[in-house]
Amino acid sequence: MVAIASRTKERAENWASEHDVEQAYGSYEQLVEDESIDAIYLPTPPTLHAEWTIKAAECGKHVLCEKPLAANVEESIAMSTACQENGVQLMDGVMWVHHERTPKMRQMIENGTLGKLRRVTSAFSFNWDKIPYDNIRAKKELAGGSLGDLGYYCVRAILWAFGAFPFQVFATARYEAGVDLNFSGLLWFEGERIASFDSAFDTGSRKWFEVAGTKASLICDDFVIPWNEESARFWIHNASGKSAEYKVENAIQEVNMIEQFSRIVQTGKLEPHFVKDAINTMHVCDALSESARRNEIVELELPELS
Repeated sequence: MVAIASRTKERAENWASEHDVEQAYGSYEQLVEDESIDAIYLPTPPTLHAEWTIKAAECGKHVLCEKPLAANVEESIAMSTACQENGVQLMDGVMWVHHERTPKMRQMIENGTLGKLRRVTSAFSFNWDKIPYDNIRAKKELAGGSLGDLGYYCVRAILWAFGAFPFQVFATARYEAGVDLNFSGLLWFEGERIASFDSAFDTGSRKWFEVAGTKASLICDDFVIPWNEESARFWIHNASGKSAEYKVENAIQEVNMIEQFSRIVQTGKLEPHFVKDAINTMHVCDALSESARRNEIVELELPELS
């Protein structure tokens, strides 16, 4: 890291001093216009993602953007277009897909161990005993809510497991001040497949998914952030109970993500599937949000993932 930008020079300088960063800027414009910088990490609230991704891309910067990728799918498509036109990578900060455990779980899904896939179930939650309404996650005007902050991971896991778009979704949520604090969704897929998930700011810590087939199921109880960084696990269940357990030692997903992003920046070999996966997730999250607000099933007409 060579530079940090904040809305005031003082805040940027304080952070830079604390973290040994050589350059501090008092505006985002100064950073994205710095020709010596190759790439930026964008951890701003979701409503600022489109504006600053597009500006960074126009200045030739690759962008690692926090999730959700944008406030809505239209903005995410505009971000992707700007990055494509300027020959830079766009990647969202969904760290678990970069863990070395993830392709091992994919192998189990694809090699017939589970049989014919039927269902994916997922949950990601934590409990705010008292809602901090000054937190960006609880602000409607900043695109806050548990769906974008937590459910986004669950939706990505569902699309990853099934490798397809749902043809319809239904959702329900509990709102306060226009923000969903508790969200539940159902997704229907071709081939007699269905998925469900929930995300919440008012429920104890959960971060798991299960992929169930006609023969067995794969369970990962910490897919978002491993409970133990030194040993990430998952296991297979069948009619007799747990039939196999797998572990991946000494893999840190945050490091893997940064290294993957850095390789792309250094080689210039863009990987469009990262932004495609993010936009697909935004499509589904938007449909789920619409369903919860309207209290009715929403149909999706989207092509299958390639």
